[in-house]
Amino acid sequence: MNISLSDKMNHFQTSIYNELSNYKKQKLKEGKEIIDLSVGSPDLPPAQFVIDEMTKNVQDPGQYGYTLTGIDALHQAIADYYGRQYDVTVSATSETLMVMGSQDGLVHLPMVLTNPEDIILLPDPGYTAYNTGVSLAGATPYRMPLKEENNFLPDLEAIPEEIRHKAKLMVLNFPGNPVPALATEEFFQQVVAFAKKYQIAVLHDFAYSELYYEDEKPISFLSIEGAKDVGVEFNSFSKSFNLAGCRIGYIVGNTTIVNGLSRLKSNLDYGVFHPIQKTAIRALENSVDFSEMLRTVYKKRRDILVAGLNDLGWKVEAPKASMFIWAKVPEPFTSTQFTYRLIDEAGIVVVPGNAFGEAGEGYVRTGLVQPDEVLKKVVEKLATSDLFSPTKLYK
Repeated sequence: MNISLSDKMNHFQTSIYNELSNYKKQKLKEGKEIIDLSVGSPDLPPAQFVIDEMTKNVQDPGQYGYTLTGIDALHQAIADYYGRQYDVTVSATSETLMVMGSQDGLVHLPMVLTNPEDIILLPDPGYTAYNTGVSLAGATPYRMPLKEENNFLPDLEAIPEEIRHKAKLMVLNFPGNPVPALATEEFFQQVVAFAKKYQIAVLHDFAYSELYYEDEKPISFLSIEGAKDVGVEFNSFSKSFNLAGCRIGYIVGNTTIVNGLSRLKSNLDYGVFHPIQKTAIRALENSVDFSEMLRTVYKKRRDILVAGLNDLGWKVEAPKASMFIWAKVPEPFTSTQFTYRLIDEAGIVVVPGNAFGEAGEGYVRTGLVQPDEVLKKVVEKLATSDLFSPTKLYK
């Protein structure tokens, strides 16, 4: 039988992550030592009190049924968390919804809000799942370049008038992946006004909200006046609480959008395992000390790697938030060329910036996903490579 795939599968090609993984495996077979800084998943465990909560609940035989849209206690915990953290009032019954990890919501929401051929405004570079959502919806992406000269914020005024009138959804992500930039209150105010004027819904991906290293705390989009009139915010337990494998997240904000996603999700799945929801509640209710500890760990990692790279002559900026370093590629390399040279000559795996969009060319994304001693070893390996030797810098 000759089985062919649908035309839609043309949008889902083998990703750069698969290519890097295969190349890494090849080098490992050749006996080369490899340190992988390409992944965007935490290497740290959850807090012990979170593990204890999970352990306790999985022993209860009454918690193995369908949970559907989520338990009331979780929705209330989310609403309470937003009140404490961001001074944002959220209805637990009509403005919150549990999802199976924020990516689950991110890729499905475009189908709720757009029709085929509608335009979705995307950050470029941006998290690769945004493209997946656009493709599933059959919509058309319009990419908003994130440029250094604009503090990596989209220039809304640069969007052509005809695009503004056709757009139905804008996706934002601050602090971001791969670009660890922070939004300002003024920018978010501009977004709200823009969205209202052109009737564009806003999706703000806030997955890295707890990973910040200076006094400047990331701003919740919903804290801006009028934001709930136009949009929603997704958050995740993966990055803030190291629960990546548990697959649980949530959306908060505009009632119509939240209810629309709830309708779609009711046709797709039967909810998240009850003990995981109980664990998520415990994490939200006791977040302060753990979040502070997590920030301390990542800040130390950031400082070790940034200082080491700068000492080598690779000038990189220290991110104020997120779990990534967005580093300019030294001349004369392209992003892809430099990525493979790092693997070949130093055994270090990063992600080329163009994997996240055309505007990412000229950069690589490096994850702070290894312990301090490993990051120090990264610097040592680079220092002894041809790429960074004093007499052959970048040659």
